Amino acid sequence: MARGMAGPTQPARLIVLGFGLATVLGTVLLSLPIAATDGQRTALSTALFTATSAVCVNGLAVVDTESHWSTFGEVVIMVLVQVGGLGIISLASLLGLLVARRIGLRLQILAQAENKSLELGESKRVVLGVVRMSLAVEAVTALFLFARFALGYDVSLGRAAYLAVFHAVTAYNNAGIALYSDSLTRFAEDPGIVVPIMAAIVIGGLGFPVIYEVTRAMRRRLNRDTALTRWSLHTKLTLVTYFALLVAGVALITAFEWSNPATLGPRDVPGKILTGMFAGVSPRTAGFNTIDVGAMHPTSLLTTDVLMFIGGGSGGVAGGIKVTTFAILAFVIWAEVRGEPTVHAFGRRISADVQRQAITVALMSVGAVMVGTLTLLQMTHFELDAVLFEVVSAFSTVGLSTGITDDLPLGGRILLVVLMFAGRLGPVTVASALALRERERRYELPEERPIVG
Repeated sequence: MARGMAGPTQPARLIVLGFGLATVLGTVLLSLPIAATDGQRTALSTALFTATSAVCVNGLAVVDTESHWSTFGEVVIMVLVQVGGLGIISLASLLGLLVARRIGLRLQILAQAENKSLELGESKRVVLGVVRMSLAVEAVTALFLFARFALGYDVSLGRAAYLAVFHAVTAYNNAGIALYSDSLTRFAEDPGIVVPIMAAIVIGGLGFPVIYEVTRAMRRRLNRDTALTRWSLHTKLTLVTYFALLVAGVALITAFEWSNPATLGPRDVPGKILTGMFAGVSPRTAGFNTIDVGAMHPTSLLTTDVLMFIGGGSGGVAGGIKVTTFAILAFVIWAEVRGEPTVHAFGRRISADVQRQAITVALMSVGAVMVGTLTLLQMTHFELDAVLFEVVSAFSTVGLSTGITDDLPLGGRILLVVLMFAGRLGPVTVASALALRERERRYELPEERPIVG
């Protein structure tokens, strides 16, 4: 039995090892004197927190990025974000392909992937596809941002290019790290800045499998290809749930903050709508903010907690339990309420093992958030709203904060480091390990029904 269980856990170990090594290297580089503006060594705990936040594409920070880090330090952070983003998309896509082959399903990541095993050439095509898509989206985003920075603000062309590339990378990878002390608050009503960033956030958050299917369908339409394109259940679940939550988040936060004098209240109607849109998009695990999060109404904070915890699409840079997990649980509840023996969604039956995996990922994530919240409450004097928000943001790799991050004690910072790492890698590795270790049961025990409720 031990030998049979070793195989499925190997990919998970490699993922954890790879991200761990990247975090250690980033910590070493950020602790060098050249990485800080004052030329002094940065404390190891601060360097570790920042490196973990960058590699896990989180965005939480214990020091001000603009004033503390030098250009060298900022470039290190940007590279760590890029490595972390590309790494998690590639590994999640490869694991998804491996899982699909293992359980006999066709994952429509590759058009010609008809063989029943994950071969070297197939792996290369997945990784190259991820890299090409990522760089293309970042390049287009950077181009729009460069034009706006160069034409609309008093900065040199070189500085405009640097700002554009940095924010394009951190936006697409849903890292939410900005080169301004107020994040993107100064650009709250500038559509030339916030719209390209919102678009990059959404594309990165949907995940590579979904983007691949969408772009393939678009190419067929442009080429007038009459071949039938059938959307996979994964793509249908992701698109419908992602955009439903997006619309709900934008509507609720805009409504709750409409008259708040510290957030949307002083703005005109177009400014309120644009700023409210960004506040609803950012919890898709991006982490940028254009309003003071600490001044938001408690109902808005709770709404953001829920949006952050659910996260974005699988096989992408978004964190959280993923929208597909949330959608599957919703369909399970709907089937149970209707008294149906099996769960169906969009004309397809969802297998019992997938249902169990979704429940496992969701409940393990709830447990991690609860333990983290209770521990941080014991360590600090902050209110529950702020602590819960911080823990959910860390675990869901979002990066939004009510402003308490840099006031946390060393133990609290280490706790957030653990939550960021677990939140970034946990759902992916747990889900893949559960699927890969699936085996046929040769016997069943007598059935008995306990009382529920």
